Amino acid sequence: MGAYVYSIGATAAIFILLALSLNIITGYAGQAMMGHAAFFGLGAYTAAILTQTYGVNFFAALLLSMLVTGACGALLGLISLRLQADFLAITTIGINFVMVALFNNLSITGGSLGLTIVKPTLFGVKMGNRQFFWLTLILIVVLCLLIVKMRRSWFGMALASINNDAGAARSFGIDVSRYQILTFIIGTAIAGLAGGIYSHRMGYICSSDFAFVISIQILSMVVIGGIGTIRGPILGALLLTFLPEVLRFADDYRSLVYGALLVLMVRFMPSGLIGDNSPLVIGSKKLLGRRFAKKGGQKA
Repeated sequence: MGAYVYSIGATAAIFILLALSLNIITGYAGQAMMGHAAFFGLGAYTAAILTQTYGVNFFAALLLSMLVTGACGALLGLISLRLQADFLAITTIGINFVMVALFNNLSITGGSLGLTIVKPTLFGVKMGNRQFFWLTLILIVVLCLLIVKMRRSWFGMALASINNDAGAARSFGIDVSRYQILTFIIGTAIAGLAGGIYSHRMGYICSSDFAFVISIQILSMVVIGGIGTIRGPILGALLLTFLPEVLRFADDYRSLVYGALLVLMVRFMPSGLIGDNSPLVIGSKKLLGRRFAKKGGQKA
């Protein structure tokens, strides 16, 4: 059971990283990103090729995969300056399909046969699910701290203003284009990091691991948990990672379940389960406020 729990925990941790990275682009900058799995896959293949073909150290390969995906994210950011809302979403969907086709046909990626990866070693010990879980958990904590600092900085305030009204933000002298490109670089670089960890943890990857349905899965985690928050993507990733383990008998209907959950959440709880404007969060704040008020009245 311990090995099984660490296996599921490592998967959940990787998807938490992905959900947090997508939330930077979609939740904080308000950009319609529907092809996040493309950068997840790009990071996975980049790190795998560097370690297996060129003998690069695992941790160095992770950093290089972040650089590669971040550079591609910068290109997408430049494209996003000409596209908005639905058109940007359609473009990112197309990028996801193009990347999957490249993964499936290029010889360096193993083509349709996929790519086998030898698991790295840490202090002379081959890394397993336990080591990957703790490594990813440390990265999640670091990322959350950085996001908190980002939100309190001028950069975070600029993103908030762009998310609310890009035109108004531009009128106040905010360089909207630069901040949008930066968010794409940061979000895609973190997705590449998650991809590098995923490929070496699994030991084998193929193009179907990064199909469009994975992008929908990551987006579902952000929307269901609560877009624009830190706690929301974490909860969403945990729910949508552990729930399929409970409902294995309905594995063939996973895409249908994700789509239905997205529609229901957008219709009835657009802020997510624990988003800032979620009825659950607002209700709990009111309840706590009443309890503290009663305690204060009793003391008085």
